Amino acid sequence: MKRLKNFIRREWFLTVLLLLYSILVISDSNLLKRTPNLIDWESLSLITSLIMASKGLELSGIFSKLGPHIIRAANHSERRLVILFILTISLSSAVIMNDTAMLVFIPLVSITLEMAGVNTARAVTLSAIAANVGSSLTPVGNPQNVIIWHHYSLGFFEFIRTLLPYVTLWLALLLAFTMTVRDRKLSIETVPDTVLKKDLLAVSLISLVIDVSLAEVGKPLVAFLFTLIAFLALGRETLLKFDWALVLIFAFIFVDFNELALMLQRAGLNLPTSGVLLFLASAGLSQLVSNVPATVFLSSANPKWLPLALGVNVGGTGSIVGSLANLIAIRIAGVRIREFHRYSIPYFILALLLSLLLFLL
Repeated sequence: MKRLKNFIRREWFLTVLLLLYSILVISDSNLLKRTPNLIDWESLSLITSLIMASKGLELSGIFSKLGPHIIRAANHSERRLVILFILTISLSSAVIMNDTAMLVFIPLVSITLEMAGVNTARAVTLSAIAANVGSSLTPVGNPQNVIIWHHYSLGFFEFIRTLLPYVTLWLALLLAFTMTVRDRKLSIETVPDTVLKKDLLAVSLISLVIDVSLAEVGKPLVAFLFTLIAFLALGRETLLKFDWALVLIFAFIFVDFNELALMLQRAGLNLPTSGVLLFLASAGLSQLVSNVPATVFLSSANPKWLPLALGVNVGGTGSIVGSLANLIAIRIAGVRIREFHRYSIPYFILALLLSLLLFLL
């Protein structure tokens, strides 16, 4: 019983997902048979590969080595340090996807903040928002944009030109939020005596590059096999310390939220197809079932693409469920949901209102 309580306390989100799955199975016994089909195996393979590469980088000691240099680059200013992370993550997310950016940067952010004695919850939350904002700019920045880009056969640069004013607004608002960070002088409180494991660093970096490259050409399963074999051969400690529960969390996210989206679809709801209603519906639904299932569900009615794209992208900056990037961030950094929402919800509300005004102009 004590072990069960400890598991529930430690893996509370996985427990919630398992309970939700049990309820869904009771309401539809055929769900057991359909479960494998509800999992996006390619995305799950890629996520697993990236988690491995990220864990390898963390265990190699590179983040501990880089931390003091990053603090010095920010001129020992807490506010500049947070801004540096936000800008770096925003730009990276537009290229390597928001989920990937969180897997790569959140361990670095967490370790650097711990060295400097900085409020981890606020900086991690702003970093997650930065990943969601930056990834909104390009068709390949996040899964929902990829879906919309292909579904509507949009031009690559047409997509960027259309989203640019909104992404600029969201980034400006995020930078305004950094003004709540005190511009205090940082000192490096603890510098761990870390030995850089160069072999593990090399394997992790090569795996990361290959994972992203293979994902770009539609070969995430190959990326997973390569990464698994690479760490079995040269970095088994990574697999021993790997967060397998996080993979289960993502698997049940796909199952539970895709099933909920199907249930809403079967209910015969009249879906909005344009304008403010579509924008608000896509942003709101993203808070409940995450922005990728919301995109799949709402795009079935073939609505106007811009309000849909705006809604699901700004929706990712709200609740922890709004985007997989949020879940990755709080999981890796160990941030409490209440602390995450303390900063993300006010940002989401303001971004939603300002975007609505810009949309109506």
